[in-house]
Amino acid sequence: MSRKRGAKKMGTRSLTVIVEADGNEISVLYRQYDGYLTGHGAELKHFLNGFSVVNGLGIDDRRNTANGMGCLAAQIVANFKTGPGGFYLYPPGTRDCGEEYIYTVYPQRPVGDSYSGIYLKVQAGCVTFFGFPGTKQENMSVLYDGPVEDFDPETVERSWRSSEQEPVNDFLDSQILSSEIIGAD
Repeated sequence: MSRKRGAKKMGTRSLTVIVEADGNEISVLYRQYDGYLTGHGAELKHFLNGFSVVNGLGIDDRRNTANGMGCLAAQIVANFKTGPGGFYLYPPGTRDCGEEYIYTVYPQRPVGDSYSGIYLKVQAGCVTFFGFPGTKQENMSVLYDGPVEDFDPETVERSWRSSEQEPVNDFLDSQILSSEIIGAD
């Protein structure tokens, strides 16, 4: 039996990690459900599409503009967090909280007082059960890494689902390995 998800489910957890140009994480937004590519991935793309990240606001810089990645992080949270439950802010560096997908939002490179674009890296692991960690980030497959406007959630999801690649389940594999070691005597 494949460890990869076969169908979308409401309890698909994801993390959205917002990163500065220097690589430092600003925040981690945990989504408790609909974290799959055509759910959260599509919604994140829709929100970020056409955004400019600048260093200092001008008089006309208001719509789809962020004054740095910290400003963009706050706008992402404000877009998704509209009531109680569903979304939670975690400290930078938070991982292994049952996520099947990690969406990393980062600026490409500085060009004068702005960035050349907002980029998105999407990683996926295996199914998690009851909040177990599933796949650690370093073992997750990179499904997409490039400009947010070029991200096609449906194509990436179709490719991921049809892939023969089996994702690592660090939680189950460590349990199996530890039981094999214990039973080896």
